[in-house]
Amino acid sequence: SFPVCFKQDKSKMYFLSKLRTATAVLSTKPTVVKTAVRHGGAWYYRRIADPPAKHVMYKAEFMGFLMWFWILYHVYKEPDHITGHYPYPDPCQWTDEELGIPAE
Repeated sequence: SFPVCFKQDKSKMYFLSKLRTATAVLSTKPTVVKTAVRHGGAWYYRRIADPPAKHVMYKAEFMGFLMWFWILYHVYKEPDHITGHYPYPDPCQWTDEELGIPAE
C-alpha cells in the first residue's frame, strides 16, 4: 500500500507544480521592449508591430500586381513554356512495337 500512497502524493504535487507555474505565467505582464536596429526602424519583443505606412502598402500591392501581371501575361502569350514547344503526339498512331507490346 506504500507505493499507492506515494503515487497519489506524487500526482498531487505534480498538479500543484503545474498550477504554480500557470499562475506565475498568467500573473506577469509581457515585457515590451522597443529598440532601434541600425536605422532599420523599430523592433518589438513579444508584441505585434505597428502596421506599416499606407505608402508602403501601396508599393507592396503594386509590386504584387506587377508580378502577377507578368506571370499571367506570359502564360497567355507564350503557353509553350508550360505545354512544351513541340506538338503533342497522338497516342492512337503509335504502333505496338513503339509501345513495347510483343507480336502475337
